[in-house]
Amino acid sequence: MREALAYIQQVAAVGIKPGLERIKALLERLGNPHRRLRFLHVGGTNGKGSVTAFLSFILRAAGYRVGTFTSPHLRSYLERFQLNGRPIGEREFVWLVKELYPHLEALQREGVRLTEFEIHTALAFLLFARARAEVAVVEVGLGGRWDATNVVLPELAVITNVAVDHTDYLGSDITSIAWEKAGIIKAGVPVVTGATGEALGVVEGVAREKGAPLYVQGRDFSFREIANDLTGQVIEVEGWWGRTPPLRLNLLGRHQQFNAALAVAAAKLLEERGWQIDKGAIKVGLYRTRWPGRLEIVFSQPTLILDGAHNPAGATALREALDHYFPRGQRLLVLGMLDDKAREDMVKILVPGASLVVVTRPPGPRSEDWRRVADWARQLCPQVYLVEEPQEAVSQALRRARPEDLVVVTGSLYLVGALEPEDRGF
Repeated sequence: MREALAYIQQVAAVGIKPGLERIKALLERLGNPHRRLRFLHVGGTNGKGSVTAFLSFILRAAGYRVGTFTSPHLRSYLERFQLNGRPIGEREFVWLVKELYPHLEALQREGVRLTEFEIHTALAFLLFARARAEVAVVEVGLGGRWDATNVVLPELAVITNVAVDHTDYLGSDITSIAWEKAGIIKAGVPVVTGATGEALGVVEGVAREKGAPLYVQGRDFSFREIANDLTGQVIEVEGWWGRTPPLRLNLLGRHQQFNAALAVAAAKLLEERGWQIDKGAIKVGLYRTRWPGRLEIVFSQPTLILDGAHNPAGATALREALDHYFPRGQRLLVLGMLDDKAREDMVKILVPGASLVVVTRPPGPRSEDWRRVADWARQLCPQVYLVEEPQEAVSQALRRARPEDLVVVTGSLYLVGALEPEDRGF
């Protein structure tokens, strides 16, 4: 397993390289496994991982054999590649890398080096085709238009929302980012979206140009909150099909109501297109959905929450959820953010009202300037500490917390993933 991972990292081109020609070249050599699959393609800025999870669980509840491809991972690299909710095994992963090996070597000799994500994408498609998955739910890696996953012709696409993120690659304004996200829209393929305002205008324009039916949250369907506390949430979703019965979610936060409604609308569209998805499958699928590292309560007294919010929109959703579920008690934050994120904006959203902040360093080379976060935090909180090692940072926050307090670890999925040991020992 280690050798297979090391080989991928050794052979892969460094960084992000937009374009589809490399992934197409590799897939061609593999016999185009993606052409033997049916896909649901999920893009957007925030919530695409959660919508991917909701849809995967709904389809499994309906009896389909489901492949799921997401990124990044939290606990294990193998989580990115799932069949019926289970990550592939180490032996299977090694076998797949061996299958890719001669083709990657041949492409290298031709001067073609794929990125790590492109290799992951080809590996996922090969896995799902060999396993005879009846449907693959695939999350966009970055953007949409030039993302490696955009070689697929899906049954349906979802664009969750559009917010500012990855500005180095997607552009610095909503219109530019929306244009990239809308790149996953294909001619005649239905699209479900939660985009609003300027971004929705872009999505509508591309859908109209491609002749793709568009279903918009707030216009063609909507949701209503019935209950929302720490035991879970209950919503109804109403649309062109009528109204669902009350649907229970175990994922917390009103943003998950939004994501669940997108998944319900997508499932209803599939049902209309002949897929065997009844209201029971939707209800059971939503209830069973788990998505670690998103408003995840680890334990109580004090309450420890892990959340992978990594941009201002995600930070806003987290802040609103914390204010709703935990209006009392002191709030202690453990913050670790990657250098290329809108860190100052996130600090301004999350830190006000916190009694203490511990700034730490997420794993990886993109966090060399991690201490800078403390400079912004000190303008908003009297107690700010620097602890480079994430596990120790959480331990320090917990030692300072009272039983009634709340400790929140956030700022990066990579940080949350580093704090997902099997024994939860802090």
